[in-house]
Amino acid sequence: MTTTDPRLHAPDWDPAAGVDGIRWRINLLIVANVAAAVWYFGWLLQPARVGVPVLFGLLIAAELYNLVQASGFWWTNRHQRVRRWLPAPPHASVDVLVPTYGEPVAVVEPTIAAATRLRGADVRVHVLDDGEDPAIRAAAERHGARWVTRTRSEGAKAGAINDALPGLTGDFVVVFDSDFIADPAFLEATLGHFRDGRVAYVQTPQYYANTGRGGVAAASWAQQALFFGAIARGKDGLGAMFCAGTNVVFRRSALVEQGGFPESSLTEDFELSIALHERGWRSAYVSKVLARGLGPEDMAAYVGQQQRWARGCLSAIPRALRARLPWRLKLQYLLSSMFFLSGWTYLVYVLLPVIALLTGALPIDAASADQFLIHFAPYWGLALLHVAIAGKGAYTFPAFSLWAANFWVHVVATVLTVTRRKGSFKVTPKEGASGRQPRAVWPGLAVVSLLAGAAVYGLTTSFGLATANNAAFAVLHLGVVVNGIMPALRSAGPETLAEPVAETERTVA
Repeated sequence: MTTTDPRLHAPDWDPAAGVDGIRWRINLLIVANVAAAVWYFGWLLQPARVGVPVLFGLLIAAELYNLVQASGFWWTNRHQRVRRWLPAPPHASVDVLVPTYGEPVAVVEPTIAAATRLRGADVRVHVLDDGEDPAIRAAAERHGARWVTRTRSEGAKAGAINDALPGLTGDFVVVFDSDFIADPAFLEATLGHFRDGRVAYVQTPQYYANTGRGGVAAASWAQQALFFGAIARGKDGLGAMFCAGTNVVFRRSALVEQGGFPESSLTEDFELSIALHERGWRSAYVSKVLARGLGPEDMAAYVGQQQRWARGCLSAIPRALRARLPWRLKLQYLLSSMFFLSGWTYLVYVLLPVIALLTGALPIDAASADQFLIHFAPYWGLALLHVAIAGKGAYTFPAFSLWAANFWVHVVATVLTVTRRKGSFKVTPKEGASGRQPRAVWPGLAVVSLLAGAAVYGLTTSFGLATANNAAFAVLHLGVVVNGIMPALRSAGPETLAEPVAETERTVA
């Protein structure tokens, strides 16, 4: 079925709206969160709480990891910044790069057309086509853009940008992934921040416009909205916003000084940011949607995207640890890269009630188990409330359940990273596949079977308070994982983008 391109519509999300109005609530919640954490961990870490030592150790490791991540989130939220508009430098020249490799021309051509209509500078558009597609070449020529190919294929997107860099002459370099349609005012809203001579790049949100195309697209966008809202504003306030790879403007001299993008990483933008900050360059984040793209529309695409991000960020942990950075920047990079270990904690939370139901072994001493919820519930509830208020409702239960159902992606990525298995850069498909995708969620299906089987076994063999508590946790996890995998088990026909109206200009208010 052909449908209107969702990228041509104005966004329904403003990352800066209402930020000032929630600052006092964020500060109040931080105090409440800290108090609840002291209440919970002060009770949990007493020697009398130890049940089976190994299981208790796993629980403590998972809880301390999540406390570190939560504390980082509270700290980051405390420093949110919304930048005011600044006039662009006069007579600026800009090279716009659109890397592409095998994407449909219906996806790429609107991106090219929008790039040629950018206002506020002398703009030259370069389509970096590693696929050497005649249709992409024709699209570039229709809009007066330069079609660029290269003789080598190494480095994927990073390599394509690096190979083009010596031929560029503009003061600034803009990168748009092939599916992101830029607003004509993109440069007018970003170039002014380069008046600070130490700013190397200005990042803008990576907004997904196709949230109406199924559960995966909507949930994956909700995950992005939390990052490009409260988290990105906080990182900017701490001077630690990293490049997200698209919808970003670089000072060309900074990019050249650094030697371009690292080509050995799956998250070249993340490692480039570390390197630029190490050299004393600064970053800026403009919290306004200035380009609209396409997120993953099916589970296989989402899993592939998350696997790439996880492996890239986990492999960057040693780089962040040895980076010569101020402590706040180093901690921000470590918090971001170590997020992709969080799947291990969910694995622990799933396994503990299963083990208890099947064997009776408990991480917490049975005499203390009935007090667990009294101490844990306020800590957990306030943490969820903080996310809801900081994200202004953008982060949804489907977003959480999509993450939880795919916790195994982080586990696999960790193993592959530790064993130094080489990864490959794969472009995220821009159109959803038709039919069901049970293979993409088979680990989730296995977890559902394990949780359901353990709950039934436990309740039918030794019913008691401890059994009921663990069965309740198993059922809770069961509901979360089922909700997360359901989009892959529903059958839906693919939607394809309509052929674009090439010269239609649409400005985002």
